[in-house]
Amino acid sequence: MAELFTLGNLVDLLLLIMLQAVLGFDNLLYISLESKRAPLENQRAVRFWGIAIAVALRIVLLFLLLNVIEAFQNQLFAITWDGVITANFNLHAIIVLFGGVFILYTAMKEILHMMTLEEMDNQSRDGKSVWFVVFWIVSMNVVFSFDSILSAMAITKVFPIMATAILIGGLLMIVLADTVSEFLTKNRMYEVLGLFILFLVGVMLLSEGGHLAHMKLFGNEITQMSKTTFYFVLFVLVVSDIVQSRYQKKLNLAKASALAGKN
Repeated sequence: MAELFTLGNLVDLLLLIMLQAVLGFDNLLYISLESKRAPLENQRAVRFWGIAIAVALRIVLLFLLLNVIEAFQNQLFAITWDGVITANFNLHAIIVLFGGVFILYTAMKEILHMMTLEEMDNQSRDGKSVWFVVFWIVSMNVVFSFDSILSAMAITKVFPIMATAILIGGLLMIVLADTVSEFLTKNRMYEVLGLFILFLVGVMLLSEGGHLAHMKLFGNEITQMSKTTFYFVLFVLVVSDIVQSRYQKKLNLAKASALAGKN
C-alpha cells in the first residue's frame, strides 16, 4: 500500500486530474445541455445520477481496458467499396463513431429547434424521460471516457492511481455541472455557442472514429482532428461570440439613441 504513495505516483495522479479536467470540458457541456431535456425540477438529480453512474462505469471500463485492451482493437468487420469507401472496424472505432453521430444529431436538432422557435415542453414529460436522459448522459460519458482513459494509460498503468483520478474528476463534474447549467439558463445566447461547440465535438469524434477504422472516403484517408486544432477552433468560436455580443449591444444602444433623438 505504501508503494502507491511514492513521489512518482503522486505526480502522475496530479497530471491525471489535470487531464480529466481538460478532457472533461466537452463532456460537462454535453451533460448540461442534455439535462435540459428532463423536467425542470429533476434536472439537478439527472446531472448527479448521470455523472455518478458514468463514473462507476468508467472505472469498470478502465479495468477492462487495462486487462483486455486487445479485444477493443481487434478487427470485427471490414467495408470495401472500391473508389468510394474502405474501412476496418473494431469495437473502439464503432463506439467512438456512434458517439460522434449521436452528438451531431443532438446538436443539429437543438439548433434547428432554436431556428424554428420550437420549445420542448418540459412540464409534459413523465418520469420515464428522466431516466432516458440519464441513460444518454451515461452512454455519452462512456464514449468520452475512451479518450481520457487511453490518454491516462500513456502516463501510468497503476489502477488505483487512475481510478482515484477518475473519482476526483467525477466529483469536479458533479460540483461544476449545476454552475454550468445555471449559467447557460441565465445567458441563453451562450447556449447557441455551446451547441456549436457540441457540434465541433461530434466532428472530432467522427474524425477519431474514422482514423481508428483506417477509413478512406473517395481515396482520401480520414485523419483525426488534433486536440490543438480543436481548442484553437473553440477559442475562435468563443472570441467571435464575445465580439458579436458586444457589437450587437452597441447597435442596440445606437438605435435607442436614434429613437430618443427623434422623440
